[in-house]
Amino acid sequence: MTEEDSVDSTAQSMALSESAPVDSPGVVQAADFDLRTESDADSVRVRLDISYDGTDFIGWARQPGLRTVQGVLEESLSKVLREPIQLTVAGRTDAGVHAEGQVAHFDIGTEPDAAKLIHRMARFLPKDVRIKNIRVAPPEFDARFSAIRRHYVYRLTTATYGAEPLQARSVVPCRHDVDIEAMRAASRKLLGLHNFAAFCRRRDGATTVRELQRFDWARDGDLLTAYVSADAFCWSMVRSLVGAVLAVGEGRRTPDWVGNLLAETERSSSVTVAPAHGLSLIAVDYPADSDLAARNAQTREMRSVPTEDDSCCGS
Repeated sequence: MTEEDSVDSTAQSMALSESAPVDSPGVVQAADFDLRTESDADSVRVRLDISYDGTDFIGWARQPGLRTVQGVLEESLSKVLREPIQLTVAGRTDAGVHAEGQVAHFDIGTEPDAAKLIHRMARFLPKDVRIKNIRVAPPEFDARFSAIRRHYVYRLTTATYGAEPLQARSVVPCRHDVDIEAMRAASRKLLGLHNFAAFCRRRDGATTVRELQRFDWARDGDLLTAYVSADAFCWSMVRSLVGAVLAVGEGRRTPDWVGNLLAETERSSSVTVAPAHGLSLIAVDYPADSDLAARNAQTREMRSVPTEDDSCCGS
């Protein structure tokens, strides 16, 4: 499982489990109205915008016998649309991680009526997962490989009594006297294209080179929010970044210590991974339709950190 398994630089095959028969006894059918419209195309690519409370899911990715976001969505969509649905997602979140702006796609033989399908899924899905928008996408659109940027937030509270009860599943308590300016200084040291091996759990064949484009902090009363954006994230990277910077805010480490972690080539045992429930995927950015194919190809290329030998022309 991955926490925010975004794009690895090499394509990975995904084992697809067999879908349950849609006409099995006890299955709710969608015969009360027609969810499809006519289409001349052999298949249609459909984009979903999704949100979920990750508390009671064992992450996004389908696992036999376990409750996952992918499993719940695929089962429900397959029953309603009456054909097997297999989802490709922008970021495979780990157990306990939330999403407010997750994106997925699937292919189907005929174009669904988006408005009717949204309404139907609102009644059909459990309360901790929602499909917020449905639209037809170009054939080149890939929720995972077309993405140019992913945005996460991590929410902390400095209240001495901990998180408010209504926020307890999405806000993590921390010390009330954290130094937010020191945390901002530490976060700035990590911006740019680097090998984030010290912050990532190892995965065979996966690169840990990422371009961290935003990492800053905002305060609203007792609520501290980290805003973290990158072209992609490797396994456990966001929570490790937050954990390292929080150590600075609590006075246990210095900003320079955080910056020096970028020189390491393996995961650092000195970095504490922040709890899963404070993290939420809030948005995924995509290029214009005309640039989708080029982006897909670029994402699949192996990335490396530029060296002085790679520089040109005074850059």
